[in-house]
Amino acid sequence: MDGKSTNPGDLSWKPLEALGELTVYDDTSYDQIVSRAKEAEAVILNRCVIDRPLMSRLPRLRFLGTLATGYNSIDTEAARERGIPVCNVPDYCTSSVAQHAFSLLLSLCGRCESQSRSVKEKGWETAERAVMQSPIPELFGKTFGILGFGDIGQAAARIALAFSMEVIFYNRSKKDFPGCTQVSLPELFQRSDVLSIHCPLTDETRGLVDKHLLFSMKPTALLINTARGAIVREKDLAQALNEGRIAGAGVDVLSQEPPAEDHPLLHAKNCILTPHIAWSSKEARQRLIQIVADNLKGFLSGETQHVVNP
Repeated sequence: MDGKSTNPGDLSWKPLEALGELTVYDDTSYDQIVSRAKEAEAVILNRCVIDRPLMSRLPRLRFLGTLATGYNSIDTEAARERGIPVCNVPDYCTSSVAQHAFSLLLSLCGRCESQSRSVKEKGWETAERAVMQSPIPELFGKTFGILGFGDIGQAAARIALAFSMEVIFYNRSKKDFPGCTQVSLPELFQRSDVLSIHCPLTDETRGLVDKHLLFSMKPTALLINTARGAIVREKDLAQALNEGRIAGAGVDVLSQEPPAEDHPLLHAKNCILTPHIAWSSKEARQRLIQIVADNLKGFLSGETQHVVNP
């Protein structure tokens, strides 16, 4: 339904083409889904919404696959009632997201882009003096906190350990990981020099990172969010940045994408924004397509995998 977000033309759909008659649409609006999918037995989508009323208008539908790990755009209960499995793609972008979290962190710490621009526009000596007036922090020995300690959180932990950082994490269930310490949620925010969010968006985590937790952080702390925008109360984060309650933020995800022109983080101090691209390395997208094809192949052979609505 919306293949362009996964494959803008640099990858192949051959793994799916091998399984049947495939039609790929770059983008599909809600109003176009029925006309385009009414004859389809399998529908694969990323951000398109398939709710109960729309699903009832797709009589031939037998399989729903997501080009993503998240599946909140699909009414999974309605699909379950009709015996339609919804299959997602876990773990395809673990390394890419962890890497992007550190890209945001290093951008905040090193300010390489602004320094390069300053060298080109103002000269070497002027740029050098500006850096000395606002020194670059060293990550060595700092405390790296992780909110949510699944596969991506653990991948981020490995990178932080390689930087010789102290790693602490909060997770609902007990986890053991070499070199890392599990702590309470308040302690995570109070102790972290860098806090990186890697938990899923659920009813429990929606709006979890609020003014109370943000204001408990060190004024030198940095917040990184490559998970889901709605986990953070964005007005509270903007206030924390603008008032100097924390030193900076690197954000790849927002609660509304694309954001409205008056979104508070677009104008917040020391806030780096990227357009939800942490998952999108070429290698991750190739894995994504292959796993989607494997999900459909498993369904066709009676061995369905990665079902989120059993």
